[in-house]
Order: sequence, then C-alpha cells, then structure tokens
Amino acid sequence: MVHIDLIPAPKCFQVNMKLSLSNARSRDRKRSTEVFPDVMKVSGGDLLVNDQNKYRSMWIRTYSSVWMLVGFMLVVYLGHLYLWGMIVVIQILMASELFNLLRRAHEDRRLPGFRLLNWHFFFTAMLFVYGRILSQQIMHAVNSDKFFYKLATSFMKYQMVICYFLYIIGFMWFILTLKAKMYKYQFSQYAWTHMILIVVFTQSSFTAANIFEGIFWFLLPASLIAINDVAAYFFGFFFGRTPLIKLSPKKTWEGFIGASVTTVISAFVLANVLGRYQWLTCPRRDLSTSWLECDPGPIFTPELFELPSGLPWKEISVLPVQWHALCLGLFASVIAPFGGFFASGFKRAFNIKDFGGSIPGHGGFTDRMDCQMVMAVFAYIYHQSFVIPQYYPVEILLEQILGSLTFEEQDLLLSKLKEIIEGRQIQH
Repeated sequence: MVHIDLIPAPKCFQVNMKLSLSNARSRDRKRSTEVFPDVMKVSGGDLLVNDQNKYRSMWIRTYSSVWMLVGFMLVVYLGHLYLWGMIVVIQILMASELFNLLRRAHEDRRLPGFRLLNWHFFFTAMLFVYGRILSQQIMHAVNSDKFFYKLATSFMKYQMVICYFLYIIGFMWFILTLKAKMYKYQFSQYAWTHMILIVVFTQSSFTAANIFEGIFWFLLPASLIAINDVAAYFFGFFFGRTPLIKLSPKKTWEGFIGASVTTVISAFVLANVLGRYQWLTCPRRDLSTSWLECDPGPIFTPELFELPSGLPWKEISVLPVQWHALCLGLFASVIAPFGGFFASGFKRAFNIKDFGGSIPGHGGFTDRMDCQMVMAVFAYIYHQSFVIPQYYPVEILLEQILGSLTFEEQDLLLSKLKEIIEGRQIQH
C-alpha cells in the first residue's frame, strides 16, 4: 500500500487565501446592495447646511437658473407653438440621456444600427401621441387648403394603423438583428427603450396638452415645481438639520416643510397674476402664432370678497381659479417631490450622480424634469375633471364633427341641417 503524505500549505499562502476569500465576499455584498454609502448611512456631514462648497455650487446653480428663466420667458412670450417645440426638444434630449445610461460601447460596436432602432420606437411613439393630442389643432391649421385638408383627414383616420405598422417594423427589425451571446444585452435595451417611452415620454407629453388648453395650465404647474425646488434648496441651505429620506441625503424636513408652505402661498398669488392675461388663459385651437382673444369664462372673472374690519383693506379681488391653484400647489409641494425621490433612487441603482451634465449645477434635462412629469399628468387630469365644463359646447361638437368630414360631406351636412330647420319652422 502506498501512503501519500499531504504537505500543509505555507502559512503565508493560507493567509493570502483567507484575504482573497474575504475580499470576494465583501465585493459580493457591495454588488448586492447597489447603493452609495451615503444611502446606507446619512450623517450630518451629508446635509447641505454643512457642505463646505455650498456657496460655490449655489452661485453656479443660480447663474444657470437665471439663463434658463430668461429663455423660458422668451418662449412663453412667443406662444403655444414655440412652447410645444421646446417640449419636443427637451423630450429628445431626455431620451438621449436615458438611452446612453445603459449603453455599452463594446456591445454597440457589434450591433451596427441598434441605436437607430431606439430612435425609431421613440419617433413612432411621438407620431402616435401628438397625433392624438394635436388632432384638433392640425385640422384647424389646414382647413383653408383642400389638398392638405384631405391629406390631414386621411392621416387622422388611419393614424392608429400607420403607427401600429411602424411599431411592427421596429419589432421585426429587432428580431432580425438578434445575435448569439448578445441576447441579454439586446433584450435589456428593448425593455429599457419601452420603459423610457411609457414612463418618461408619455407622461411629459401631457405637458403639450396643457399648453393648448391655455398656457396658464402649463405655466402655473411648471412654476410651482420650480418654486418648490428653489424654496426647498434655500430652506435646506440655511436651516436644514433633519434628514428627510435616505434616497436623497441632502433633503431635509426643514426644506420640505418650508417649501410646501411657500409653494401653496405662491400658487394662490401667482394664479391671480397669470389669470388676468388672455394670452395665457385662452386655449389655442390651431397651430398659428397670432394674438388670442376669448371670453375668459367665469373661472377667470374676478370676484370681490369682503375682509373683516380692522384690516387695511376692506375687500380683495379673487379669481375663482385661485381655489383650484391651491390644489395644484398642495400636489406640487407634497406629491410631486416623490418624482424626484424616484429619480434619486434610480440614479443610486446605476451608481451615477446625475443623468447628464448639460445644465451646470443642475445635471441633465432629466434631472430637471423628474417632478415636472408627475405634475403635468396631474394638472391635465385635474383640468379635465374639475375645471372644464362637463357638458360639450356647440363649438366643440362642431369641431369634432367637421374634423372627420370632407368638404363635400360638410356641404351635404349643411343642406340637411337647413332642410331640418326649415321643416321645423313650417310646423310651428
């Protein structure tokens, strides 16, 4: 029988093995958490009030904010169509930032044209969503030209079919480009693209619907989000002591509460100012840039309220829309910030600080639009549910009927209506 003696490993080798196993376990634990150290433990040093470079970052943030505000005011002055164009540009920039978030250069080199497929799905979604939202404005814009009117009528009639087959083309394109050993990456990109379209693009598209209902219904909610963001920053800057949520270590209860009070008060005051300009309150039923005049309706008609004795004013002028603005202000200060918390958690998951770096001091466009998207959807639903009349005026009914008829069918409808009206007049 042969005996084999096992020679013990040297102690240095055992120590190295133990260290390597310990490091491997440590790396596995770090990968499993997928969060930053500041998420796991929020210390007082993470608060903005204790940040040594806070004044430098504040001035950078303020400088870029002023330029954004000036540009935004210019676009508002130009009108509805330019505002919609601005939203489309922002959506494209946001999509670009998010597409690049999961992009891997090595895999992309092996998949030529794969990036183009993402944009194919994006512009197909844009054609479908804006074709639905702006159908009324498109029909008004071309009703003076017979050829373009027929073209627009045909497009509106078959828009769903056109967009569906465009999507099917993209779907087949994706299947035909699948490559061995790349399946996981390609399917993750496919799912990521659709998540961007559903969560980001669809929500932000409600902004365009708000614009054409009247710039007021876009400008007020967007301004309230900006006011809440600025107020939370400055209240946290000077008074923040108590951490609010682990996902955003620099957010504090002092900033959250101070911003909430500021936003609700600002909503009531700002609605009174914006609600007195027809350029902001009138809906736009076409794609022109001409000046607007309309009946503001009772919601924008001032009402006088008497104040208790002893105050310097006996009465104040209040627009009924200001009471609706309080609801928008409450949502903007309490609910909409969770859009920002969602974005913060998302960035922690991917181990990034910002979605982009196109806006100094703010990050990317997605960083600025996280709360705006949540607010845009709520503003649209609130306006449709509680502000516009639940009955349909004659003008809206006529627009819906005529928008689906050709010129010949409109003439036939007119002659039939004349016959019906003249017959009823004879009977009476």
